[in-house]
Amino acid sequence: MPKPTKGPRLGGGPAHERLLLANLAAALFTHKSIKTTETKAKRLRPLAERLITFAKRGDLHARRRVLSVIGDKEVVHVLFTEIAPLVADREGGYTRITKVGNRKGDNAPMAVIELVLEPVNPKPKSAKKAAKAEAAPVEEAPAEEAPVEDAAADAGAESQAEGAAAEAAAEDAVEAPAEEKSE
Repeated sequence: MPKPTKGPRLGGGPAHERLLLANLAAALFTHKSIKTTETKAKRLRPLAERLITFAKRGDLHARRRVLSVIGDKEVVHVLFTEIAPLVADREGGYTRITKVGNRKGDNAPMAVIELVLEPVNPKPKSAKKAAKAEAAPVEEAPAEEAPVEDAAADAGAESQAEGAAAEAAAEDAVEAPAEEKSE
């Protein structure tokens, strides 16, 4: 059984909080970005990321579990058909929260929560991992594979050079009869 959250709920009891977060998630999936209070955005993030993870699975059971949280079939369809394929390569971090200042009326801290739909750029290895890799003893097998790769690259370059020479010879052969006909 999930442990209830400590402290005050978002505007009422736990049932109201569940419905409020479900509506915020539906709006997030529909509009890809919403502006709300920081507290609501921080409470929405785990729910939205869990629903996106279900959508990435894409099976019927996952669709029904998402439908149990978000009652709108159109929003669930958008989540499964449009959003899930865009984040298929991403292993988490589907949302981004950006603080945007305070609301004019009651000075509540506001934030924009948006879906991160950009493709994933793999990070380069850190300097510590690279230093450990260099300090580790080098095995003989990788050293033997390197010349094989170089030989394959050289063979590929030779085949490209041979292909270019064959094309040039073919062009000369085509041009020669054309010149003879004109004379």
